[in-house]
Amino acid sequence: MTPVSGQDGTPVVGLRGAALSYGDRTVWSGLDLDVRSGEFLAVLGPNGAGKTSFVRALLGRRPLSAGTLTVLGRPAREAARHIGYVPQQAALSAQALLRARDLVRFGIDGHRFGPRLRTGAVRRRVDEILESVGAAAYADVPLGMLSGGERQRVRIGQALATDPSILLCDEPLLSLDLNHQRAVTGLIDARRRSHGTAVVFVTHEINPVLGMVDRVLYLAPGGHRVGTPDEVLTSESLSRLYGTQVDVVRVRGRVVVAGAPDEPAAPHHPGQVHETDGVRA
Repeated sequence: MTPVSGQDGTPVVGLRGAALSYGDRTVWSGLDLDVRSGEFLAVLGPNGAGKTSFVRALLGRRPLSAGTLTVLGRPAREAARHIGYVPQQAALSAQALLRARDLVRFGIDGHRFGPRLRTGAVRRRVDEILESVGAAAYADVPLGMLSGGERQRVRIGQALATDPSILLCDEPLLSLDLNHQRAVTGLIDARRRSHGTAVVFVTHEINPVLGMVDRVLYLAPGGHRVGTPDEVLTSESLSRLYGTQVDVVRVRGRVVVAGAPDEPAAPHHPGQVHETDGVRA
């Protein structure tokens, strides 16, 4: 779909000359990017290329080393309440005994100090959210008893609890089977279409969302590239980013990449095929 700008035309995310470094190592630099309301941006690249750092920067948890970043026209830390965040699948630990409805409620009033409000309106809002993401049937089930796909539905509900302007998804499809991948991506795409929510979707696996993506930000050892999937996911483009020959093939509407190293420092073996790096089949 065509990106839709905000009412005043201001990007919901804006980066100019943005760079991020750890000590002497520059992860990425010279990044100019606008993300507008209703746009679906996929962030791709090998491990170590800076995808997690990009997420942390948008959340206001990692300052840039150079350049500027605005979220909804303000510094990232000031806009955190307007970002819905869907994290990677992780060990539950302390969350295992929480019910699904408890996690969603944290998305509504977890930022408050002191006792949480116990109102009928909040409970109804939690029930509405759980229903909207297809999780009402297990609202009172502890998270530790849910499948990975069920937990991701609940986490999407938590992310939507504050009616965010931006939905930031960090590898939300990890460890999910094909059916649950389709369910999760469908929920995310439905939200952006119905509310004009911008989606920033960090992933190693482009194929489940390929038909939804407006643009791609590809981070790689040789720099970065921003454009439509047809512009970025090409042999010429990725070969330039990796500094070695990379072949991109489209098979039955899916993208397969051959020859891209898994890690920035990994040696390249001629003829080796890696179905990773954000585009595996």
